[in-house]
Amino acid sequence: MSILVDENTKLLVQGITGSFGARHASLSLAYGTKLVAGVTPGKGGQKFEDVVPIFDTVSQAVNETGATASAIFVPPPFAADAILEAADAGVELIVCITEGIPVMDMMRVKDALRGSKSRLIGPNCPGLVTPGRGEKSHGGCRIGIAPGYIHKRGNVGVVSRSGTLTYEAVWQLTQLGYGQSTCVGIGGDPINGTNHLDVLEMFNNDPETEAIIMIGEIGGSAEVDAARWAKENCKKPIAGFIAGATAPPGRRMGHAGAIVGGEEDTAQAKKRILAECGIAVAETPSDMAKTLLERWGK
Repeated sequence: MSILVDENTKLLVQGITGSFGARHASLSLAYGTKLVAGVTPGKGGQKFEDVVPIFDTVSQAVNETGATASAIFVPPPFAADAILEAADAGVELIVCITEGIPVMDMMRVKDALRGSKSRLIGPNCPGLVTPGRGEKSHGGCRIGIAPGYIHKRGNVGVVSRSGTLTYEAVWQLTQLGYGQSTCVGIGGDPINGTNHLDVLEMFNNDPETEAIIMIGEIGGSAEVDAARWAKENCKKPIAGFIAGATAPPGRRMGHAGAIVGGEEDTAQAKKRILAECGIAVAETPSDMAKTLLERWGK
């Protein structure tokens, strides 16, 4: 098993004819993802790489292909409407890669998705990967921009606010011979669709996931909330890393959500609380996999 996506997930890409969307749609196809449709208004009837049909609307794509997941590569002014279009079409998993969506737009999206059957990953995220079981892990599902070749099928779940640190943790695990069940980049914006706690709950309920790496950063309380939940509910070993230890208070560092606004928003406070909750905390990015294996007893 895995969480959120697997080799049977049917993916559509909104913005498939743009340079960025096209490049990563092509990489997902090469990885073995079931990319069944693209959506670009005004280009319906064309085909992407001569095999993937392109539609004018998401509803047309879903009705024709049965797509259950969408990757959004749409410019920031239009990305919120793209998310809502996917939700209106009944897409179960919406993965928004777009960075720079206005906060007011995301507030509107967040409100509209309440009670919806659609789950949003992102925005401003690298997406997610469930590695396949074949050669070079092909045959799994890659949605977004993560480099597929670094992944290996296994039993470690990875959840992270940072794309780069997601890749670092995955590569460390793979180099040490430990594969991943699913890797989820939730994004670094202040308003997102899925948080650390949501993903920890899914990993906790997934029989294939035996251990977890949780990567966070300064700003907000998501990592602290997840750690406190895990202390009471999760028996699987967890290693954590918090980026931003040298960030000056009150200054945004990198992600829009990476700004210290309260006492528990600092890296030092988050690291302390994670440790108090039984999570093994890596001191540097290079120690993430090693810290997990020590906590796991491997």
